[in-house]
Amino acid sequence: MAYYWFKAFHIVGITAWFAGMFYLPRLFVYHAEAMEQPEPAQCILKAQYQIMEKRLYSIIMTPALALTVVMGGCLISTEPQILNDLWIQVKLVCVAILIGYHFYCRRLMKQLAADECDFTGQQFRWFNEFPTVFFVIVVMLAVFKNSFPTSAASWSIFAMIVAMAAIIQLYARKRRLERERNELESPAVSASSEPAVSQR
Repeated sequence: MAYYWFKAFHIVGITAWFAGMFYLPRLFVYHAEAMEQPEPAQCILKAQYQIMEKRLYSIIMTPALALTVVMGGCLISTEPQILNDLWIQVKLVCVAILIGYHFYCRRLMKQLAADECDFTGQQFRWFNEFPTVFFVIVVMLAVFKNSFPTSAASWSIFAMIVAMAAIIQLYARKRRLERERNELESPAVSASSEPAVSQR
Protein backbone atom coordinates (compact mmCIF):
# COMPACT_ATOMS: atom_id res chain seq x y z
CA MET A 1 0.00 0.00 0.00
CA ALA A 2 2.87 2.41 0.81
CA TYR A 3 4.12 2.03 -2.77
CA TYR A 4 0.87 3.46 -4.16
CA TRP A 5 0.94 6.41 -1.77
CA PHE A 6 4.52 7.18 -2.78
CA LYS A 7 3.68 6.84 -6.46
CA ALA A 8 0.57 9.04 -6.20
CA PHE A 9 2.44 11.90 -4.53
CA HIS A 10 5.43 11.41 -6.83
CA ILE A 11 3.10 12.03 -9.79
CA VAL A 12 1.58 15.06 -8.03
CA GLY A 13 5.06 16.48 -7.45
CA ILE A 14 6.16 15.86 -11.04
CA THR A 15 3.00 17.49 -12.43
CA ALA A 16 3.39 20.65 -10.34
CA TRP A 17 7.15 20.83 -10.90
CA PHE A 18 6.93 20.57 -14.67
CA ALA A 19 4.03 23.01 -14.77
CA GLY A 20 6.33 25.51 -13.08
CA MET A 21 9.25 24.72 -15.37
CA PHE A 22 7.05 25.21 -18.42
CA TYR A 23 5.66 28.54 -17.16
CA LEU A 24 8.65 30.23 -15.48
CA PRO A 25 10.76 30.51 -18.66
CA ARG A 26 7.68 31.89 -20.42
CA LEU A 27 7.63 34.64 -17.80
CA PHE A 28 11.31 35.18 -18.58
CA VAL A 29 10.32 35.73 -22.23
CA TYR A 30 7.82 38.43 -21.24
CA HIS A 31 10.28 39.91 -18.74
CA ALA A 32 13.01 40.21 -21.39
CA GLU A 33 10.58 41.73 -23.89
CA ALA A 34 9.39 44.21 -21.26
CA MET A 35 12.89 45.71 -21.41
CA GLU A 36 12.03 46.92 -24.92
CA GLN A 37 9.00 48.89 -23.72
CA PRO A 38 9.11 52.64 -23.02
CA GLU A 39 8.68 54.01 -19.53
CA PRO A 40 6.58 53.86 -17.41
CA ALA A 41 5.35 50.57 -18.92
CA GLN A 42 8.81 48.97 -18.64
CA CYS A 43 9.12 49.61 -14.90
CA ILE A 44 5.57 48.43 -14.16
CA LEU A 45 5.90 45.23 -16.22
CA LYS A 46 9.32 44.33 -14.80
CA ALA A 47 8.07 44.73 -11.24
CA GLN A 48 5.03 42.56 -11.94
CA TYR A 49 7.05 39.80 -13.63
CA GLN A 50 9.55 39.75 -10.77
CA ILE A 51 6.74 39.13 -8.29
CA MET A 52 5.20 36.40 -10.44
CA GLU A 53 8.56 34.68 -11.03
CA LYS A 54 9.52 34.73 -7.37
CA ARG A 55 6.19 33.36 -6.18
CA LEU A 56 6.08 30.65 -8.84
CA TYR A 57 9.62 29.52 -8.05
CA SER A 58 9.35 29.68 -4.25
CA ILE A 59 5.76 28.60 -3.62
CA ILE A 60 5.17 26.04 -6.40
CA MET A 61 8.32 24.87 -8.19
CA THR A 62 10.72 24.32 -5.29
CA PRO A 63 8.24 22.50 -2.98
CA ALA A 64 7.13 20.40 -5.99
CA LEU A 65 10.76 19.53 -6.73
CA ALA A 66 11.27 18.47 -3.11
CA LEU A 67 8.10 16.34 -3.18
CA THR A 68 9.15 14.73 -6.47
CA VAL A 69 12.62 13.81 -5.20
CA VAL A 70 11.48 12.58 -1.77
CA MET A 71 8.63 10.46 -3.13
CA GLY A 72 10.89 9.15 -5.91
CA GLY A 73 13.43 8.11 -3.30
CA CYS A 74 10.69 6.42 -1.28
CA LEU A 75 9.52 4.54 -4.39
CA ILE A 76 13.04 3.27 -5.03
CA SER A 77 13.36 2.21 -1.39
CA THR A 78 10.42 -0.17 -1.86
CA GLU A 79 12.28 -2.02 -4.65
CA PRO A 80 15.99 -1.03 -4.52
CA GLN A 81 16.96 -3.68 -7.06
CA ILE A 82 15.42 -1.43 -9.72
CA LEU A 83 18.61 0.65 -9.61
CA ASN A 84 20.30 -2.13 -11.59
CA ASP A 85 18.03 -1.41 -14.60
CA LEU A 86 19.37 0.83 -17.36
CA TRP A 87 16.10 2.71 -17.83
CA ILE A 88 16.02 3.98 -14.22
CA GLN A 89 19.69 5.00 -14.45
CA VAL A 90 18.99 7.04 -17.60
CA LYS A 91 15.89 8.50 -15.97
CA LEU A 92 17.86 9.58 -12.90
CA VAL A 93 20.45 11.28 -15.14
CA CYS A 94 17.62 13.17 -16.88
CA VAL A 95 16.18 14.17 -13.51
CA ALA A 96 19.61 15.41 -12.37
CA ILE A 97 19.85 17.57 -15.52
CA LEU A 98 16.36 18.96 -14.85
CA ILE A 99 17.30 19.78 -11.26
CA GLY A 100 20.27 21.70 -12.65
CA TYR A 101 17.86 23.51 -14.99
CA HIS A 102 15.65 24.32 -11.99
CA PHE A 103 18.46 26.03 -10.11
CA TYR A 104 19.75 27.75 -13.25
CA CYS A 105 16.28 29.32 -13.53
CA ARG A 106 16.82 30.84 -10.09
CA ARG A 107 20.10 32.34 -11.29
CA LEU A 108 18.41 33.81 -14.36
CA MET A 109 15.59 35.14 -12.20
CA LYS A 110 18.10 37.04 -10.05
CA GLN A 111 19.92 38.37 -13.13
CA LEU A 112 16.67 39.62 -14.62
CA ALA A 113 15.77 41.35 -11.35
CA ALA A 114 19.17 43.08 -11.36
CA ASP A 115 18.98 43.95 -15.11
CA GLU A 116 22.10 41.83 -15.66
CA CYS A 117 20.65 39.15 -17.97
CA ASP A 118 21.82 39.13 -21.59
CA PHE A 119 19.17 36.68 -22.86
CA THR A 120 16.72 38.03 -25.42
CA GLY A 121 13.06 37.06 -25.61
CA GLN A 122 13.91 34.84 -28.60
CA GLN A 123 16.65 33.04 -26.68
CA PHE A 124 14.30 32.49 -23.74
CA ARG A 125 11.82 30.88 -26.12
CA TRP A 126 14.46 28.28 -26.94
CA PHE A 127 15.30 27.94 -23.25
CA ASN A 128 11.61 27.36 -22.54
CA GLU A 129 11.56 24.24 -24.74
CA PHE A 130 14.41 22.50 -22.93
CA PRO A 131 12.32 20.80 -20.20
CA THR A 132 9.76 19.67 -22.77
CA VAL A 133 12.28 17.35 -24.43
CA PHE A 134 13.35 15.84 -21.11
CA PHE A 135 9.75 15.55 -19.96
CA VAL A 136 8.97 13.36 -22.99
CA ILE A 137 12.07 11.21 -22.39
CA VAL A 138 11.31 10.73 -18.68
CA VAL A 139 7.68 9.79 -19.32
CA MET A 140 8.64 7.33 -22.06
CA LEU A 141 11.26 5.73 -19.80
CA ALA A 142 8.72 5.39 -17.00
CA VAL A 143 6.16 3.79 -19.34
CA PHE A 144 8.35 1.51 -21.49
CA LYS A 145 11.11 0.80 -18.94
CA ASN A 146 13.50 -1.82 -20.35
CA SER A 147 11.40 -2.07 -23.52
CA PHE A 148 12.19 1.54 -24.43
CA PRO A 149 11.74 1.96 -28.23
CA THR A 150 15.09 3.65 -28.86
CA SER A 151 14.72 4.16 -32.61
CA ALA A 152 11.10 5.35 -32.56
CA ALA A 153 11.75 7.59 -29.55
CA SER A 154 14.80 9.15 -31.17
CA TRP A 155 12.89 10.02 -34.34
CA SER A 156 9.92 11.30 -32.31
CA ILE A 157 12.12 13.57 -30.21
CA PHE A 158 13.98 14.78 -33.31
CA ALA A 159 10.66 15.57 -35.01
CA MET A 160 9.47 17.41 -31.90
CA ILE A 161 12.63 19.54 -31.78
CA VAL A 162 12.31 20.40 -35.49
CA ALA A 163 8.66 21.35 -34.97
CA MET A 164 9.52 23.55 -31.99
CA ALA A 165 12.32 25.23 -33.96
CA ALA A 166 9.96 25.91 -36.87
CA ILE A 167 7.31 27.39 -34.58
CA ILE A 168 9.83 29.62 -32.80
CA GLN A 169 11.26 30.86 -36.10
CA LEU A 170 7.82 31.50 -37.59
CA TYR A 171 6.80 33.44 -34.49
CA ALA A 172 10.01 35.47 -34.64
CA ARG A 173 9.34 36.29 -38.30
CA LYS A 174 5.75 37.30 -37.47
CA ARG A 175 6.96 39.65 -34.71
CA ARG A 176 9.61 41.15 -37.00
CA LEU A 177 7.08 41.82 -39.76
CA GLU A 178 4.67 43.41 -37.26
CA ARG A 179 7.44 45.63 -35.91
CA GLU A 180 8.47 46.70 -39.41
CA ARG A 181 4.85 47.46 -40.31
CA ASN A 182 4.41 49.54 -37.15
CA GLU A 183 7.60 51.46 -37.92
CA LEU A 184 6.32 52.23 -41.42
CA GLU A 185 2.92 53.33 -40.12
CA SER A 186 4.34 55.60 -37.43
CA PRO A 187 5.87 58.21 -39.82
CA ALA A 188 2.66 58.14 -41.88
CA VAL A 189 0.58 58.90 -38.80
CA SER A 190 2.97 61.69 -37.78
CA ALA A 191 2.90 63.20 -41.27
CA SER A 192 -0.90 63.13 -41.43
CA SER A 193 -1.14 64.94 -38.09
CA GLU A 194 1.23 67.80 -39.04
CA PRO A 195 -1.22 69.78 -41.25
CA ALA A 196 -3.83 69.70 -38.55
CA VAL A 197 -1.32 71.11 -36.06
CA SER A 198 -0.10 73.83 -38.45
CA GLN A 199 -3.66 74.97 -39.23
CA ARG A 200 -4.16 75.76 -35.56
